Parts: sequence; structure tokens; C-alpha cells
Amino acid sequence: MTKKIVAVTACIAGIAHTYMAAENLKKYAKKEGYSIKVETQGAMGLENRLSQSDIDDADVVIFAVDTTVQEADRFEGKKVYKVGTSAVVKDGKAAIDNAVAQVE
Repeated sequence: MTKKIVAVTACIAGIAHTYMAAENLKKYAKKEGYSIKVETQGAMGLENRLSQSDIDDADVVIFAVDTTVQEADRFEGKKVYKVGTSAVVKDGKAAIDNAVAQVE
């Protein structure tokens, strides 16, 4: 069964790292054959907002953040893998692998 991942990316400035981390997560999830939806919490506010059903259906949540996740209570009870945005920008594959390892 395909693993379903949801992620939130957010850096302090809310500009470059937020979006680069999101792209890297999508790229490596796709390569591994996982389904992923990524919400960015950047300078433009919440974009690609995850629905509650997206969150509820997810096997694991990745918080690739350097700041506080907005509305974090939506993820209560989910397995969350936390990592900094720069780590994801450098190595998106490790972030995906580590998050999935938490639920296997």
C-alpha cells in the first residue's frame, strides 16, 4: 500500500527555504512512490492548506520547519517527524526515509 505523507514547510523568513524544502519533499516522495501533499507556511501565509481529511488519512506528518507550525493542533495524535528546512533542502531523501521509517 502506498504511504501517504503530509508535510508542512516553514522557515523564519518564509521565503526561499520554505519553498525549496517543499519541492525537495515532493521530488523524493514521488521517486519513492509515496503520495505527498505539502502545505507551505511562508511570507504569503498558508498555501496549499491541508484538509483535515488529508491529515487524518496520512501515515506520517513531516514538519520541515525552523519556526512554529501554525494551527499545529490539526495534527494532534499523528506521528510527526520534525526536521529543519535546510536539512531537507540538502537531503530531501533522508527526510522522507526517516519519516517513513517511523511508521514501518
